[in-house]
Amino acid sequence: MTEDECLKLLATDGMLVKRPLLVGDGFVLIGYNEIQWKETLQR
Repeated sequence: MTEDECLKLLATDGMLVKRPLLVGDGFVLIGYNEIQWKETLQR
């Protein structure tokens, strides 16, 4: 699924994301785990 397809799908149904979701180059963080987020984002 392309990024544009993902964004269109999310725009039609906001309930598809029920928790924090962060997508970056080479990683996807789902849910909030403070330690995991700090370790991933400080790379």
